[in-house]
Amino acid sequence: MMPAWYERMNPRERLLAWIVAGAMCLLLNLVILSWLFGALGRARTDLTTRKAARVEQTIYIKERDLWVKRDQWIQQHQPTLKNPAEASALLDQLKQVASKYSVLIQNPAIGSGETTPNHQTVFASIETRSPWPPLVHFLYDVQKPDAFVVFESVNLAIDSSDPTMMLGKFKIARWFAPAQRAK
Repeated sequence: MMPAWYERMNPRERLLAWIVAGAMCLLLNLVILSWLFGALGRARTDLTTRKAARVEQTIYIKERDLWVKRDQWIQQHQPTLKNPAEASALLDQLKQVASKYSVLIQNPAIGSGETTPNHQTVFASIETRSPWPPLVHFLYDVQKPDAFVVFESVNLAIDSSDPTMMLGKFKIARWFAPAQRAK
């Protein structure tokens, strides 16, 4: 009991029809399997991400007291931005520390930086030239936890004319309390 259209076909047409039907089934199966394997891969990636987030959250919960204490310390000690002239005070501080270690400061520039929910910044951009040990001492003295000074950009290179000297380009910012907290 074959359909009439199938019986009217000669053997070559029937073979071709079976090949086309088989290819269509194969392509349909490939599309479905590709979608299933893609969904499986996305699910595995999502599971890995969620597991990592879970581990991170567990660590934060265990260390909650530490982070609360740190937040309280920051709120008590982070200075407030009184005016944009604080950038020149930062530059003066950098010059003072640099002179202490005989670090030559070149091309100083100041400005006000970004404002985020966590901090406001003023910055000073400087270029330095000095031997390596004094530069290390300079960097150490400038960035202390209670100073709220951050090196936003650092580029160090050996001076091509004198291999004992280091050339540095720095963008140094001081972080102040955010405007909403200062009120």
